[in-house]
Amino acid sequence: MSIRKDDIAGIGSQFAINGIFVEGEEVQSGHINTTYLATYRNDDGEIRRYIFQRINENVFRQPLVVMKNIERVTNHINRKVFRKKRDFGGQTLNLYPGKDGRNCIVGVFGGIWRCYNYIEGCRTYDVVENTRQAYQAAKAFGAFQDLVSDLPIEKVEVTIPGFHDTPKRYARLIAAMKSDACDRVKDVQKEIDFITSRESIVGVLVDHLAAGRLIERVTHNDTKLNNVMIDEQTDEAVCVIDLDTVMPGLALYDFGDLIRGATSPVAEDEPDTSKVEMRLPMFEAIVEGYLETAASFLTPLEIDLLPFSAKLISLETGIRFLTDYLEGDKYFRIHRDNHNLDRCKTQLALVKSIEDQEDKMLNFVKKWHRA
Repeated sequence: MSIRKDDIAGIGSQFAINGIFVEGEEVQSGHINTTYLATYRNDDGEIRRYIFQRINENVFRQPLVVMKNIERVTNHINRKVFRKKRDFGGQTLNLYPGKDGRNCIVGVFGGIWRCYNYIEGCRTYDVVENTRQAYQAAKAFGAFQDLVSDLPIEKVEVTIPGFHDTPKRYARLIAAMKSDACDRVKDVQKEIDFITSRESIVGVLVDHLAAGRLIERVTHNDTKLNNVMIDEQTDEAVCVIDLDTVMPGLALYDFGDLIRGATSPVAEDEPDTSKVEMRLPMFEAIVEGYLETAASFLTPLEIDLLPFSAKLISLETGIRFLTDYLEGDKYFRIHRDNHNLDRCKTQLALVKSIEDQEDKMLNFVKKWHRA
C-alpha cells in the first residue's frame, strides 16, 4: 500500500513527536510491513527523522498484542541501559506514543501504525561484508538476549503460535504438497526430496524443549543481519530492530537464524545457488561475538547445539519459502515470478554447505568454549 506525502504527514500528526513535517518516503525493504521514513524540522532548525510503520495484519493477527510485547521489551531494555549504562553504541530503539498515550495509532487508512526513532549514521546490510560486521551483529543479538534474559516469559505473549516449531512447519509443507492448490508440486520435486530426506532432524529442538533439556526464553525470532543497525563509520552494531516477533522461544533458533543470514556471501533470494556458501570465517566471528555477550546465561547443551541450530533453521526457512510457493505466495512479499522458490533453493543450498562443514563448526565452538 503506497500513500501520498500529505497522508504521511497526517499519520505523523497523530504521534507525540515535535517539529514541522518536511517530507516522507516509502522504505522499500522487508517482506512483511509497510514502512515510511518521515523528516521533521524542530523550531531550532534541527532535523529529526522517524519511522512510521503499518503492521501487516494478515501476518500478525493480534497486532495490539504485538505492540504490547514490543513496549514491554523496549521499556525493559531501556531501563537496564539507563541503570547499568549499557548500550549498543549509545542508542536504543524507542517507541513514540500516539497523542492519546497509546503505543500505536489505530484506524488510519484502515490499519495500525507505530512510530520509532530513526537512528542516524547507521544502515543495515542484507549481506555481511566482513567478519567485523558479523562479530558485531552477533554481539548485538547476544546482548539483546542477555538484556531480556531476566524478563519472565509470561510477561511476553505468543503472537504467532508455532512460529519456530519446525515439525509443524514440516507438516504444513506436506499438507501443501498434498493439496497442490496451485499445481506447482510437479516443478519442485528436487526440493521436496531434499527436505523429506531430512525429516529425522526437524523435531530435535522441540523434543529437547518438551523433555526439559532446553529453556524457553524471551527471544527475537527474526535475527537477520538486516535487523541490526550498523554504524557506517565504525562497523559497530548500534541497535537491534524489528521486534514484531519478540515472544517466548528458543535462543538456539535466534542464533541459527543469524548464521543462516550472515554467513552466505549472497542474498537469500540469489537465483544462482552455486554462489551460496556457509563461510566458516564468518561463522567463527559470529560465535565469538555471540558468546561474548550470551555465554553467561546459555546452558552447555545450548552451546553444543549452536552449529546444529544453523542447519535446522536454514532447513525450516527453506520449508517456509517452499510452502508459501506451493500455497500461492500468500505470506512473503514477492517481487518476481518464482521469488519464493528462489529463496527456498538458496536455503537448501545453505543447508548442504553447513552439513559439509558441521564437524569443523562444532570443533570451533568446543574450542572457544573451553578457552
